[in-house]
Amino acid sequence: MCGRFAIHSPASLLVDRFSATVHGDAPAPRYNAAPMQTLPVIRFNPEAKERRLSPLRWGLVPVWSKDPTGAAKMINARAEGVAERPAFRSAFKKRRCLVPFDAYYEWRKLDGAKIPHAIATDSNGPDAFAGLWEGWKDPATDEWLHTFTIITTEANDATRDIHDRMPVILPPDRWSAWLGEEEASPDELRAMLVSYPGEHMRVWQVSKDVGSVRNDRPDLINAAESGQAINPA
Repeated sequence: MCGRFAIHSPASLLVDRFSATVHGDAPAPRYNAAPMQTLPVIRFNPEAKERRLSPLRWGLVPVWSKDPTGAAKMINARAEGVAERPAFRSAFKKRRCLVPFDAYYEWRKLDGAKIPHAIATDSNGPDAFAGLWEGWKDPATDEWLHTFTIITTEANDATRDIHDRMPVILPPDRWSAWLGEEEASPDELRAMLVSYPGEHMRVWQVSKDVGSVRNDRPDLINAAESGQAINPA
């Protein structure tokens, strides 16, 4: 699964990297982004023919939901079956998005303890998770809630010892098709939902302070003093 990540790149860098315009509030840096928080997401607007960087809440609320209480269980969507599962199939067809990130966190179980690690690619970043988004209208207030989920797949060789799942990381040459800017068949879209090459990833141990969502500061992304890098750049 993917339940915590960092997206601290400034809005100006996100705009340049993803060729997007900012809609809504400019994103603040997050060093410990967590479910149910509002975070930056890239979507394509077909009418304006532009990519937009917008704030959406993490935890998908399907359009047919009676209420948003199940969002915390919808932070991830497994690549296996995402095109068919009722909660995700409509978004998979029509509402795909990119979720910018600089690194993500995962915990390795070792001798009864959980050791947090940061994981990133060896690109100049920021990078993008494959995501889906939805709009849900509150029947009581008529207000819209826009939410997203991150798609996960099997872990690669660099991360498998930490966790058996990892988020789908899309390289830039797949962004246009995933966003719907160009034609892509369901089979072509599903073929994108694979693990990122392990030889192009970096993994390092970080402070246990990342375990609390109350902590959100720059040093969380730093290597722990006692930590040992795995596959360092």
